[in-house]
Amino acid sequence: MSRIVIVAIGSRGDVAPLTGLGARLQQAGHEVVIAGHESFAELIQGCGLRFRLMELNFGFEGDYAEVQRKTVAAFNTPAGFRVIGQGLLAALRDEPADLLLLTPYAEFAGHPFAEANGIPSIGLRLQPTCATAEYPPAVAGVWSLGPYGNRLASDIGAWLVDRRYGAVVREFRHQLGLPKTSVRELRRRRTAAKWPILHGYSPTVAPRPIDWREGIDVAGFWWPARPLDWEPPADLLKFLAAGPAPVFVSFGSNINDAQRTAELGEIIRTALRRAGVRGIVQAGWTGLNVADDNIFPLGDIPYDWLFPHLAAAVHHCGAGTSAAALRAAVPTIAVPEIPEQQFWAHRLNLLGATAATTRQPALTPDWLTAAIQTATTDPQLRANLTRVAAELAEEDGAGIVLQEIESVIARSTV
Repeated sequence: MSRIVIVAIGSRGDVAPLTGLGARLQQAGHEVVIAGHESFAELIQGCGLRFRLMELNFGFEGDYAEVQRKTVAAFNTPAGFRVIGQGLLAALRDEPADLLLLTPYAEFAGHPFAEANGIPSIGLRLQPTCATAEYPPAVAGVWSLGPYGNRLASDIGAWLVDRRYGAVVREFRHQLGLPKTSVRELRRRRTAAKWPILHGYSPTVAPRPIDWREGIDVAGFWWPARPLDWEPPADLLKFLAAGPAPVFVSFGSNINDAQRTAELGEIIRTALRRAGVRGIVQAGWTGLNVADDNIFPLGDIPYDWLFPHLAAAVHHCGAGTSAAALRAAVPTIAVPEIPEQQFWAHRLNLLGATAATTRQPALTPDWLTAAIQTATTDPQLRANLTRVAAELAEEDGAGIVLQEIESVIARSTV
């Protein structure tokens, strides 16, 4: 049995897949700890996993939406990375580990910590960011720059990251007593060592580029674990039983101001009514609240339970929500905002899994009504999704990670 620490930093959509991965590793006999922000303690512990608190206090005050907006912005600044890194170092200082699993935001302090303590590590990614000629990095959106341009965009992105955050990495290395080394040299060493990076999405959705180096792989989706004592709310069960399958609406961790949130609520209510369908509207970070007799308001819920009950899903195309829709063969109405959401919306389009796609500022009652009608009546959509869901059912993303972990640990103990 090995002691594995997963460092989970990001939104709920970033953390939830790691609960499924952690549960699988635990079932295989490993001791698993997930280190993360206090807001995820209940989720992680509820799935039967040990939680390690990472103090990530950015010092912001105000209403929930404003604090979330400022926190998200702070994540991508040198000051924010210092907060994240110090939280990581403090959390792991007395946490014994045979292996670290590092999500992207954890790498800046995680690599120095692993080096200083002689602990092997593996990178975990939920979207493709490694350089390839086949498509642009997910964080850049969907517009291909051609083979040379796509790879160059990733290389330039890596150079900019090194320039912007190199001083922070040097601070962590100095704090841990490591020798001075340029971040470019550290990146070169990881490449030469074939440092393993595993991606938690399906090769059916985004195949592994042929020009990725050895050690970078696409494992398959890591399906979130369901909390051990979770049961569906009685009022939701009653709503589902009272009529035809509803249309789900969620914009996940996307944030809007109060005025835009109210406008979105009215657009959703009007479109659902015009399309003659019932709805389930998830509040999300933007706090959607749509009052109507045929609409059920929802907080957090396991998507693996909910999505098989749906007729269609209107969503932001976050990686996790997109995966849940594909797994349950639910047609997507795509409303992506940030570049990585646009990337996944594009991948869903290529699979024939979307009824329509637009950006949130262009969302109107008429457009959404037509999209819902298409999503709930088009037989070709269902046929496409049935095929994709069958392919996903054959994959074992967590199992691929388990194999790599056991291989890395075996090599490190020789």
